[in-house]
Amino acid sequence: MSAAETLYPLHNGIGNMVRDFFPESAFYINAVLGLTALIILVSSLASILIYLERKVSGHFQVRLGPMRVGYHGILQPIADGLKLILKEILKPKGADALTFYLAPMFPLTATFLIMAILPYDHHLQLADPAGGVLYVLGISGLTVLGLLLAGWSSNNKLSLLGAIRAAAQMISFEISLALIILMIVMVSGTASLREIVLSQQGLIFDWWIFKLPFLGILAFIMYLVVSTAELNRTPFDLAEAESELTAGFHTEYSGMSFAMFFFAEFVNMFISAALATTFFLGGFHAPLIGISFVDHILNSIPGFIWFFGKTFFIIFIYMWFRWTFPRLRIDQLMSLEWKMMLPVNLILLMMVGVFMVLGWAG
Repeated sequence: MSAAETLYPLHNGIGNMVRDFFPESAFYINAVLGLTALIILVSSLASILIYLERKVSGHFQVRLGPMRVGYHGILQPIADGLKLILKEILKPKGADALTFYLAPMFPLTATFLIMAILPYDHHLQLADPAGGVLYVLGISGLTVLGLLLAGWSSNNKLSLLGAIRAAAQMISFEISLALIILMIVMVSGTASLREIVLSQQGLIFDWWIFKLPFLGILAFIMYLVVSTAELNRTPFDLAEAESELTAGFHTEYSGMSFAMFFFAEFVNMFISAALATTFFLGGFHAPLIGISFVDHILNSIPGFIWFFGKTFFIIFIYMWFRWTFPRLRIDQLMSLEWKMMLPVNLILLMMVGVFMVLGWAG
């Protein structure tokens, strides 16, 4: 499949008009419009999720959250963004300048690269590589690299300790994450994210969370736990751990450098939730129940609305975790992965293989 064939446009009217006049430039027009839409989407998501996090935490703690800047504080993320833009970027004495300034770019770059291949709707996807699952696992390593470089280059012991914790935690839990994703690849027969979604077409019981006998729900729960650890969010936020490490790997960062880490953290939460939707919840498919008039109404709702609705539901679960559970110790965290999560995921993968051989799955 050519590059032009794998590029799904994120537009309709304007792009079609331009292609009529300049047919030879269709690929480049698609690319420019798609990337522009992606930049707008990432910027908007960061602001929306920051506002949502504050409101959710406020209501969990029986308070209102931001209320003063705009209606119910809706303009608060914009005010915060302007504050960070206007702040000076300070570099600690003794820090490695090139690495210090380069480190925040890795996590943010990884978010853009993964957002580009998410299937938001039938024809709302920037690119669909055949090995999309391998692409996601490979690109996610850029985040670990950015955290390590940030902690080491800051010339701060607490930052370095936070970076080492982050690397150990993310590399460890990435093994379990890969095993869970491998299970979905096995039963769907493809590593393309779009094809994985299409393999769940039909009723709600054709989604992989329900289609696998008992194993789908267990795999989904395991994914939520593992992805929370991958995101360095409470109760697995040992890389930052304010009560121990001040702010962990980004202690010495300020201004836009800090904002890049901050934005990447929230957009990564959207990506993890979007992947959960893609792998387990049917992606952009409507939750059809087999009753014709009800299914007709559900199908009339655009697929991208279903995709974002499911994704934000998972995001709410992540926020629920953060404001409910206490932080684990680092030894408890590593024991959870190597003594519990990894063995359970290996057994789960083998059981799915047995089910496939017996014809009970896939």
